[in-house]
Amino acid sequence: MTELDAACEGGACTVAVSVPGLISLDEDTELTLASTGKLLLLAVVARALAAGELDPAEVVEIQEDDRCGGSGLLGVLSARRWTVGDLAVLTASVSDNTATNALLRRLGLDRVAEGAAGLGFARTRILDRIREPRLPSHPPTFAVGTAGELARFAAGLDGRQEWTRLLLGWMAHNTDRSLVPALLPHEPEDRRIPGAVPAGTVWVANKTGTDTGVRADVGVMIGPGGRIGYAVLANGPAGSEHALVTRARQAGLAIGRLAGLPDGVADLAT
Repeated sequence: MTELDAACEGGACTVAVSVPGLISLDEDTELTLASTGKLLLLAVVARALAAGELDPAEVVEIQEDDRCGGSGLLGVLSARRWTVGDLAVLTASVSDNTATNALLRRLGLDRVAEGAAGLGFARTRILDRIREPRLPSHPPTFAVGTAGELARFAAGLDGRQEWTRLLLGWMAHNTDRSLVPALLPHEPEDRRIPGAVPAGTVWVANKTGTDTGVRADVGVMIGPGGRIGYAVLANGPAGSEHALVTRARQAGLAIGRLAGLPDGVADLAT
């Protein structure tokens, strides 16, 4: 990972990268997650659905306090009543802030915190609902966490349990492939969890986060070398976003090699 270390010379940014047992770069550093933190909410929802504690067909009415700008579609759509299942898909696929707030309100922050702790998250946590703007009186950010905890969680999403299959399916619908998988050969519209992937390609299910000075990507990658979980968290000052994207993509090339892509394939875009 020396190329990533060199990319951050001068301390202008922090790039934390984790692939359990294979890459550990600042993986215990607590960083701002932006919408990547929604993965904790989605995991708790998936477990509740699989356990029969939550009905995917339950209708949740969007309240004015749920509505939020930024990423998503519900803020500009007219319908106000959506099922729990719909809200989860919207949160995972287009990182919908309004859908996220509605789900958080339905479950409650305390239940999400308890569920996340039960999944092994100690320093990775949701602090507040999504707010635009975020005022000094509010918690400082939506979510914080470490690459190590997130990568270990992603590595455990093997699809063997109903809730992990559900969560992976939602993550596979993520429309943002601009970070870790951006330079890797993959089919972004392949939503099915594969038993194998075509030679020279990878399959990705991920959740990204984007905010001022934040670019983050956590997911599962399946390649010729097998299945791996990864997390890349990049934080820096306002105005550094392009550099953070570049560094996340550099990390993606290294992760692609670990997933079994030949050097020549991964290097085509460099």
